[in-house]
Amino acid sequence: MQTNPISIRRFEEQDWPQVWGVLEPVFRQGQTYSFPSEINASEAHKAWVEIPLCTYVAEMDGQVVGTYYIKPNQPGQGGHVCNCGYVVATTRRGRGIAAGMCRHSLAEARTQGFKAMQYNLVVSSNEDAVHLWKKMGFEVAGRLPKAFKHPQLGYVDALVMYQWLG
Repeated sequence: MQTNPISIRRFEEQDWPQVWGVLEPVFRQGQTYSFPSEINASEAHKAWVEIPLCTYVAEMDGQVVGTYYIKPNQPGQGGHVCNCGYVVATTRRGRGIAAGMCRHSLAEARTQGFKAMQYNLVVSSNEDAVHLWKKMGFEVAGRLPKAFKHPQLGYVDALVMYQWLG
């Protein structure tokens, strides 16, 4: 499929309405993130923008079509490992946006001095994400049995995925 190129840049506060428009449907579905499905915009802003080290937006045709954050996975002695979260607009999936954001985040992580990236809770039923993260060089470091309560599937496993950045 021919796609228009995406551009990725740091989040600016005026992006929030569009970013919330990308996040809200995904959080409400409750199938891939452990945020409460009833999370409000203020709580989501804190979790997605205020707590992380940096937040980014992916744009296509002048619209925010995805977003990701990067932050240390742990404080102190674990601070060399970062964690990222990614969301692509539900209407824009399958166009390489998540892969583009992942490539961007890997480069940013290295630039910011992180030595590894870890995803703490990849829902095993999110097969597209698991496939993509493996394609991007992540390995399954662990499986957490029934660690995620999926709204349709019930309790499903979650994966811890990891990549050493060197």
